[in-house]
Amino acid sequence: MELPNQNLAERARRLIAPGERRMLGIAGAPAAGKSTLAAAIVEALAPDAVLVPMDGFHLAAAELRRLGRIERKGAPDTFDAAGYVALLRRLRDRADDVVYAPEFRREIEEPIAGVIAVPRDIPLVVTEGNYLLRWTAVRELLDEVWFVELDESLRVERLIARHMAYGRGRSEAEGRAHGSDQRNAELISATQDRADLVVSGRLAADDGEADDP
Repeated sequence: MELPNQNLAERARRLIAPGERRMLGIAGAPAAGKSTLAAAIVEALAPDAVLVPMDGFHLAAAELRRLGRIERKGAPDTFDAAGYVALLRRLRDRADDVVYAPEFRREIEEPIAGVIAVPRDIPLVVTEGNYLLRWTAVRELLDEVWFVELDESLRVERLIARHMAYGRGRSEAEGRAHGSDQRNAELISATQDRADLVVSGRLAADDGEADDP
């Protein structure tokens, strides 16, 4: 995967310190391009970086149904935020030889535990997700956070196309994009001023983020 702006890779590389663990967060609204950018950064810095998405901390569909939140999947209270914070602390502490992180699998619409291995000697963890700047406990654990922004009409167009690619009809996809997704996007956009750097989502191709089913 080619990273269009090599300055971003160099900025991320400067975070790396021998014998230490640094953590870079990439935040942004659904379909802004954060997953693609995060993956490109990790690829550019391999083998010194690993990607640990926030999406692995989606609550399971069964729990969301029990709570009556399944239609709002992707909202802040549909994630195990405390679990995510606990993982980031383990990753920063580097007390374990290897830490295993979960991953969201879109093909089954569920998180899967223990998929991503993070050995102690990897110096940079890149994590991406919607609410990195909204949750104070998360922000405090990250050395730097970038916010990916994109023209709103293009972002919504990408989001509708993504929903349709995963089986939703156009009407349902548009309803989701302009409904619960939009409410989430507004919450996320309100945190932009807390970022260390704002990056254009046009640097990333249409992404495959799993943060908004």
